[in-house]
Amino acid sequence: MFKILFYTPEIPGNTGNAIRLAAVTGAELHLVEPLGFNFEDAHLRRAGLDYHDLAVVTVHKTLQDAWKAMMPARVFAFTTTATTSYADLEYRDGDVLMFGPESVGLPADVQQDEHITERVKIPMIPGRRSLNLANSASIAIFEAWRQHGFTGGKI
Repeated sequence: MFKILFYTPEIPGNTGNAIRLAAVTGAELHLVEPLGFNFEDAHLRRAGLDYHDLAVVTVHKTLQDAWKAMMPARVFAFTTTATTSYADLEYRDGDVLMFGPESVGLPADVQQDEHITERVKIPMIPGRRSLNLANSASIAIFEAWRQHGFTGGKI
């Protein structure tokens, strides 16, 4: 299955929604510290509802720790500055879909990390800054999962 990687997420509700997303799609959710919240945060718990026990969530101290746990894999870094659309990819089992913090997106040095296979974007109307983090992850994971016939899901 696919892996969703949030690099230093800041907003508990987005991560809570991503926990639900991981639970309903079978994706793994990986989080890289520092986090802008703790797992006792009421907003995180509320957004994740009762899905916390149904999702595979791993918190990594550093990005290097995350790479060690997830490699080998192809890593697609989602950024508004990319030219390739997420919809133009052919996703493979085990691919990592990486997203940056809500306030600034993925830093340039992270986008240039040797583990990044390709930088990709979700098309938007010009002049708009970005999509919500949880919404972006949902769009991406459902496209990857769709390409694999929603394996393991119930349609």
